[in-house]
Amino acid sequence: PPPKVRATHPDCSIILYFQEQEAKCLEIIRSERQTSASPGHPGQQGCLTEWDGVSCWLAMPVGQSRAIACPDILHVFKKSKALIQRNCTESGWSFPSPPYYSACELEDTGSSNNTEAKASYFVTMKVLYTCGYSTSLAALFLAIGIFSCFRKLHCTRNSIHIHFFTSFILRGAAVFIKDAVLFSDESIDHCTMSTVNCKAAIAFFQYSVLANFYWLLVEGMYLQTLLLLTFTSDKRYIWWYILIGWGVPMLTVCVWVVTRLQYDNHGCWDDYTSLYWWVIKAPILLAIFVNFLIFLNVTRMLAQKIWSPDISKNYKQQYMRLTKSTLLLIPLFGVHYVVFALFPEHIGVDARLYFELVLGSYQGFLVALLYCFLNGEVQAEIKRNWGKWQTSMESNVFNLVTQDFTA
Repeated sequence: PPPKVRATHPDCSIILYFQEQEAKCLEIIRSERQTSASPGHPGQQGCLTEWDGVSCWLAMPVGQSRAIACPDILHVFKKSKALIQRNCTESGWSFPSPPYYSACELEDTGSSNNTEAKASYFVTMKVLYTCGYSTSLAALFLAIGIFSCFRKLHCTRNSIHIHFFTSFILRGAAVFIKDAVLFSDESIDHCTMSTVNCKAAIAFFQYSVLANFYWLLVEGMYLQTLLLLTFTSDKRYIWWYILIGWGVPMLTVCVWVVTRLQYDNHGCWDDYTSLYWWVIKAPILLAIFVNFLIFLNVTRMLAQKIWSPDISKNYKQQYMRLTKSTLLLIPLFGVHYVVFALFPEHIGVDARLYFELVLGSYQGFLVALLYCFLNGEVQAEIKRNWGKWQTSMESNVFNLVTQDFTA
């Protein structure tokens, strides 16, 4: 049966085209052999159907010829009216005349230097986003350690921040796992790769991306709830937040995996041109859209509270501290995704790669910076504990010196 692989790159579409043509030709050859092998059949006279690596030449009687056009592949061969001819002789098919390389003119895709430049570009991109994700992972682990170690920082708000940090850690880990599975061996044909490991890596990556966006949504929802329900305990909402942040992405990915297994179980599931990609894409766009509405609503409520004469200066500072980080992150995370979502996947590939891989790799570091390292409450707690530690050390040194002197 013909291989059913969905391509993710123009080069893969070329390989796919020739694989499909070869599979069709081999099917014709197989049926001809079965027909000629049947009892009472006189057998095929002349030249049998042949696949020459480029085109399929159907069976012909001796003394006749066949002419075909160049393969019709967009962006590979130029439009040409030249025909390639082969004669069926008693010794078999003649050589193609004129040869493919002279009859089918290739599109100007650039020189070998251009190929080397592209290879160097992708290597540079990989180095940049590897450094970015490594920096983000280090900052996120440190931020989680700070929130976990200091008891005074244990609250619903910081608990949500820890979950948000964890989603970034999963996203960074998923990128490294995907690279290790898909690109560890250069001899692998990525156009036809369809293993359980690569599908699992892609599924985990999609889950981490979804969880990342939905925990950003939870951050926005929590901020809005805090402004709306000032005197209501927020602890009872934490399980709803966890259900939204981890549960909705899990349900979405499970539906996507079952759909791909049932209807489109081809390749490595990393084809963004597939119709089933919308099972992942639509919930992300929904989260960004809802977050944008929350962004507008929180901005409106914040302006009302700041300009209200009934609110004290301390409360105004508290509202500003609670909202500045989330209000910055919501548009920062969602705007470029919405812009790219309006265009097909093959449009603006370089810009998409730069935003999603290079700049996106430093988002975890930015989140840790805004929510932890620049947080006045965290800084005050670190200074307080640092002061206590210094006092304790000085006291211990004094006691040791006193003991030595009295001894």
